[in-house]
Amino acid sequence: MKRFRLVLLVVGVVLLLAACSAGINPDEGTAPSVIDHPAGFWLGLWHGFITPVTFVISLFKESVNIYEVHNSGNWYDFGFVFGLSMIFGGSHGARRTR
Repeated sequence: MKRFRLVLLVVGVVLLLAACSAGINPDEGTAPSVIDHPAGFWLGLWHGFITPVTFVISLFKESVNIYEVHNSGNWYDFGFVFGLSMIFGGSHGARRTR
């Protein structure tokens, strides 16, 4: 029974990580005017959350980027950095001592 739970946990984690990965960016290299809705704060936050997984995938696939090419500017950047800091512990992680 313990082995079944371990296998189930590993399969669940792999599926979760696969579901979080970013897809191909079809707008890379195109003019920003072609985009109807550039990425804003919420998409920046999501990209910040999935950056660790996306980074690993981007090492093996050229079509995957960790940063949206066409974004709305400062709000996307803020969301991206905020999401990334939440994944790595935020201010609590910075002041943690051993």
